[in-house]
Order: sequence, then structure tokens, then C-alpha cells
Amino acid sequence: MGLFVAFGGFLYGYDTGTISGILAMPHFIETFHDRTSAAGVQSISASRQSLIVSILSAGTFFGALFGAPTGDFLGRRLGLVFGCLVFCLGVALQTAATMTDLFAAGRFFAGLGVGIISCLVPMYQSESAPKWIRGTIVSCYQLAITLGLLVAAIVNNATKDRDNAAAYRIPIGIQFAWAAVLAGGMLLLPETPRFLVKRGNMEAAAKALGRLRALPADSEEIQEELKEIKANHDYELSLGAATYRDVFRGGPGGGNLRRVLIAIFIQMFQQLTGVNFIFYYGTTFFKNSGIKNEFTISMITNVVNVVSTFPGLYMVEKLGRRWLLIFGACGMAVSQWIVVIVGVSTDSDAANKVLIAFVCLFIAFFACSWGPVAWVVVGEIFPLKTRAKSMSMGTASNWFWNWLLAFVTPYMMDEDKGNLGVKVFFVWGSTCLTCILFSYFFIPETKGLSLEEVDEMMATTTARNSTKYRPSVTTQLRDQYAMDASGMVRLSVLVFCNTVYIHAWKGKVEGLSIIMREIPEEFVRLYYGYLYL
Repeated sequence: MGLFVAFGGFLYGYDTGTISGILAMPHFIETFHDRTSAAGVQSISASRQSLIVSILSAGTFFGALFGAPTGDFLGRRLGLVFGCLVFCLGVALQTAATMTDLFAAGRFFAGLGVGIISCLVPMYQSESAPKWIRGTIVSCYQLAITLGLLVAAIVNNATKDRDNAAAYRIPIGIQFAWAAVLAGGMLLLPETPRFLVKRGNMEAAAKALGRLRALPADSEEIQEELKEIKANHDYELSLGAATYRDVFRGGPGGGNLRRVLIAIFIQMFQQLTGVNFIFYYGTTFFKNSGIKNEFTISMITNVVNVVSTFPGLYMVEKLGRRWLLIFGACGMAVSQWIVVIVGVSTDSDAANKVLIAFVCLFIAFFACSWGPVAWVVVGEIFPLKTRAKSMSMGTASNWFWNWLLAFVTPYMMDEDKGNLGVKVFFVWGSTCLTCILFSYFFIPETKGLSLEEVDEMMATTTARNSTKYRPSVTTQLRDQYAMDASGMVRLSVLVFCNTVYIHAWKGKVEGLSIIMREIPEEFVRLYYGYLYL
């Protein structure tokens, strides 16, 4: 189920990949051009390219912010359906457009829908997946993006030679089918158990969790996991209802503000790697660099993107989040600097082949690291109370920087403006060096932890010490005492308290007083009551 929901990334990937090829199609240029040379050659100016490409990201920015209240009001499942409907409105406007203004409006509404979807897909996945495979499932969102990019390149290549509006309208209009698949599937899937617990519907939460785990709702495994979810939610409720003020509560070293800053910056750096330069303007870049068969090269880079994502699905659970991000940033930086060195040193077929090879290597490093892992980290680090609002901030950061780079890149590349050419890869390579430092000092290791354990780890450790984290007695006791409904549950807490006491007496921990300082007051009273039974 989590893998199917990842299909939401396909919509974004396909839309991104489509515009790259469409900008180079002769009939699209003929329809939307705004300048003609003395020789009669029509073209689209840097300012118009900037508007057409970046307006999608402007829509996704607002859609990501709107995704939080949508997810909390409609639920994660119906919120995704709503996002698909908004996306379809944008596709309809683009398909019918013959003027730049209407086409741009369609791109904005499509972006609005994609923004909602991009906020809710990782949220649905992280709230539904078991902890031992959660990273892999959330990473599949990035895999779906890469598949969308590849399919877009294939469709563009198939229609580019048509001599009428169908050349670009077919790639755009086919997006109705992708939205229908996602919306139809979501109507058949269950809501996330954590959202249902948040709404107080424990019976529905048990059924949904049982369906997700392929176990009976009344099985011991389901009830234990549900107890942990409810315990964490009850604890957060005791702190009061969530507001946007809570999202930014605390200092940069602690509280939710630290987590929001991590989400904002990791999404910023994902965009500053420069990967979307290839997927937004790659076809035009290869064409202007004198490389022949630019549409074919674009397909090759997308194949590399898809294939290289699969190792990332494995490494995210084996290497963990921190070291995979550091490894990927190192590889991207070296690859891009080599592209610059080769590109400015010589101009030959051999040099072009080396340039293409290292562009593909750069994409490979991104696809197995920063592509999926940024979404994994953002989906894991927030408490249930503020998760929707906090995740929307991180996702909005992604789309803001996506928009900014899509807007300024044509000016960086235009011969009458920045005219950087291949030297633009020096900019991206340098930002990848910053990615290494950011990952080392600020990204915590969340591999193998439940969302509730991640919540505690974030509150008690630093990023560099996060690999040493172990769940505290408080977390274990709270989970045991979660379901305040039966004597058997209370008895299990008493037995657990007795186990803690015995372990302290045997010297396996420093002392009972230290443990008691970790345990909430109601549990301490319960423990002392047991001693005098």
C-alpha cells in the first residue's frame, strides 16, 4: 500500500520531465515564442522560459503549505484525492492553452495539486509503514519521481516530430490518466492508523493497522503497536492542541524549531545540488552545448536516474540516513567539478562523451542518496501533534528553492545574461560541499527506530550522538501503560516496574533513583503502590 501511494511522486516527476522536452519542441516554440531573429528564427526568451517553468514550483510551494490543513481536515487519504482533482484542473488549462498566460495558469494549478500530494504522500507512508522498512517505502516516493521523469522523456521523444499542437498536447494531456490512477487507488486504501488515533477512532485505527500489516485487528501484534501510537498521542495531547506557534517552539538546539530547521535546510540543499537543472533544462543545455541527439541523451540521464534509485532503497536501511547523505554529496561534488573541468578545457566529441558520462554519474549519486533520503528524514523527525504542519514547512522549502532555481537558471545560462554554460556546474558542485557539512553536523540517524522513538531521540540527543541513542525507560513504560482500560494492562505495567527494580538491584543500571527521574509522576506512584501491595 505504501508503494502504491508513492505513485504520487510519478505525477511530479512526469510534469517536470515533460516541460524539459516541450521547451525544445518546434511547434511549442512556434505557438509560444516571443522573439524572432533577423533570420526569421523564432525562440522563447529567458524571461518567458523562466515564467513557464518556475510557475509550477510557485504553485507547489503554496500547495505544500495548504497540504497540512488539508491532511488534518480531510485526512491523509482524501487529502491526496483532493490534490489529484486540483492537479487535473491545471492539466486541463495547459492542454487547452494557446497563449502563455493561460498555459502558465495551468502550470500553477497543476503545481498546487502536486504540492498537496508531495506533502501528504511521505506523511501517509511514514504513518503507515513498519519501522524496519519505513525508510525504503518512503524512498519509493523518489523512485516514482524518477520513473515519471523517464516516462516523460520517452513520450516527448515519441511526439516531438509531429508538426501540429499534438506534439506537446499529448504529453500534457496524458497526465489525466496518472491522476486518475492515484485518486482511484486512494479511494480503496485505508486511512493511516495514526490519523485515526488522532481523531479518537480507535476501532477504525485497529482495522486500518490490521489491514496494513495483514493481521487481524484484535491480534497481539496489532494491539501492541496501537498501544504505542496511542500512548505517544495521549502524551502529546497532555501538552495541548497543536498550533503553528508550536511548530516554531523552542530554540535551534531543541524543541520543534530544531526539527523544522532541519526539514527546511535538507530540502533546500536537495534542490541546490542542481539536479533539476538537468531535468528542467537538460535538453536545451545539451542542444546548446553542441551535443547531438539531445532528446536521446535526456532519456539516458533519466534511465540512470531510475536505475540508481534502487541501490538507495537498500542503502537507506543498511548505511543509515546520515552516511548515505554524506556519501552522495561527496560523489556529486566530484562529478560536477569534473564536468566543469572537461567542459571548459576542450570542445570535441570525446570531451562531450566524458561530459555526458559525469553528468550521468552525478545523477546516479543523487538518485541513491539525496533524492530519496531527504524525503525520508522529513517524514520521520516530527511528533504526531505537529507532523502535518511541520512537514508542510519542509515540503514548502523544497518547492520554494525549486521555484527560485527554475526562475533564475535561464538568466544564468542565457547568452545575453549570465552565459555561464557548463561553468554552472561549479556552482552546484560547491553547494554539494556544503551538503556534506550540513549532513554531518545536523542530520540525526533514525534508522530502525519507530516514529515514537525518533521523537524521543530528537528531544534528547544531538545529530552526531544520535547513533548511540537507546529507547529510555520512560518510553517503554509509557507504551506499557498506554491503554488505560483493563486490569491486565495495569498489571503488565506493575510487572514492568518490578523488572526495572530488579535490574537496578542487580546493578545493570546505575540506580533506581536515576530511573525514577525518567518516569512520569503517575508511573512513579503506580510503582510505589506495587511495592507495598
